[in-house]
Amino acid sequence: MAKILVVEDDYALARLVEAYLIQAGHTVLRAETGEEALALWEQEKPDALILDLMLPGMSGEEVCRQIRARSAVPILMLTAKESEDDRVAGFRLGADDYVVKPFLPRELVARVEALLRRAHGEWGYPPPLNRGPFRVDPSARRAWVNGEEVFLTPTEFRLLEILLERSGQAVPRSVLVQALFQGWADSTALSVHIHRLRQKIEPEPSRPRYIKTVHGVGYRLDADDGPPKPPSDGETFIFP
Repeated sequence: MAKILVVEDDYALARLVEAYLIQAGHTVLRAETGEEALALWEQEKPDALILDLMLPGMSGEEVCRQIRARSAVPILMLTAKESEDDRVAGFRLGADDYVVKPFLPRELVARVEALLRRAHGEWGYPPPLNRGPFRVDPSARRAWVNGEEVFLTPTEFRLLEILLERSGQAVPRSVLVQALFQGWADSTALSVHIHRLRQKIEPEPSRPRYIKTVHGVGYRLDADDGPPKPPSDGETFIFP
């Protein structure tokens, strides 16, 4: 199963989360500070992080920022910060999911496992998708725009994949929320991920060429009909 880093300074809560993750078959690493979390992430390369935001010393937000600048590892924020502004800020930092305390431990485990499936996939991959300037390879979890590889988080990758599968069609917001978050998140989270995806694939994110808003419905990906450019030989990453 997966190796998961739990970053939480509340010892009792961290042990509770650890117990449920171990029961589900996962290996658990624990850190109580942001500095310890970064050191463990560098050393152990966990498959996912459960990250508290209010930590002694370095904040969880800074931990997320530093890790996301170098990695697409799934990050679930676990915090008492419950306002809409807090959730939006977390997603803009690159979090894939956001859980507010108090929470149900079994639900937390399920949400982490959903992130892992999006990040690492399962057997029976669909073939690569080629639409206009876009190429998405689900088996390798890699994406290219105009031949240049783009660095996407697991949620951003799945969002692009869904829109590309339905290229030219208006995809309702409710369908995207269910596919990405299994109904656990709201449309605010979707809006933030759309914004972040546009920042990475649009020539002018403020004037979207590809991901169009269909007012009152959802979003539509308009890909050109021509063949995509082949991926470049080198790996070019566009970091958030």
